[in-house]
Amino acid sequence: MVAGTELAVKRPQTREQRADWLHRFCARAMRGMGIEIDFVGRFPERGSVISNHLSYVDIVVFAALHPCVFVAKAEIAAWPVVGWMTTMSGTVYVARGHGGSAMKARRGMQDTVDAGLPVVFFPEGTTTNGRQMLKFHSGLLAQAMLGGGPVTAAHVRYSLVADNGPGVSVADDVCYWGNRNMLAHIFKFLGLRGVRAEVRFADGPIAFSSDGVHRKLAAVEARAAVAALAVGANESTGQTVNQG
Repeated sequence: MVAGTELAVKRPQTREQRADWLHRFCARAMRGMGIEIDFVGRFPERGSVISNHLSYVDIVVFAALHPCVFVAKAEIAAWPVVGWMTTMSGTVYVARGHGGSAMKARRGMQDTVDAGLPVVFFPEGTTTNGRQMLKFHSGLLAQAMLGGGPVTAAHVRYSLVADNGPGVSVADDVCYWGNRNMLAHIFKFLGLRGVRAEVRFADGPIAFSSDGVHRKLAAVEARAAVAALAVGANESTGQTVNQG
C-alpha cells in the first residue's frame, strides 16, 4: 500500500525513476517477507540479462538487487492493480503468440538500454518447477542481440532453510508452474518460513558464435550459458543481501 501510494502520488515519468521505484519496492517486499538473497557475481549495468524462470518471485528478486526493466507477457497489463503497477514501473510488454510481437518489443528494450538500464527477461517463456529448464525461445533474444548490447546469463534458485512441515517443497510451494491457482499459491507462499533465493551472474556477456540472424543457434547457446551457472549453484561463495 505504501509503495502503491507513492507510485500514484509521484507518478515517476522517466525510465530511471520508474526502475528506481520498482527496485525500492521489491527490496522492501523481500525485507518484509524475511527472504534473504544470496548472489554470486555482479548484476550487469547495461544490456540484457537472461535467466531461467521459476516463479513470479523471480521478478521481485532481480528487481531487489538492482534497478532494471522487465519484459513480460502483455496479459499482465490487464490484471487488476498489478497491471497498473507493472506498467507504471516501465515494463516492456510482448504479446506471445502474435507474429512480430518480439520485434515490436524491441523498441522498448532498446530505449531501456539507451537509458543505461539493464533489461531482464526469461527466454523459457513460462515458469517451471526447477527440475529442468525448457528450451529457450529465440524471439526476444534475437531482438536483444540485434540491438547490439551485451547479453549476460543469470540463474536463480530457491531453498527452504526452515522446517515448514510435511509435504512442503520448493518445487510446489515456492515455484509457480502448471495450472495452479495463483491466489492460493501466493497465500501459501507468504506463510513459508526460511525462504532463500540465490542468483548467480556470469562473469561476462555470452560469446555467441553468430549474430541475431541465426537466432535458433543463439537460443541454444544462451540456454547452455544459463545451465552452466546451475552447475555451481550449490556452492556457498556468494554475498548476501541483508533483508532484515
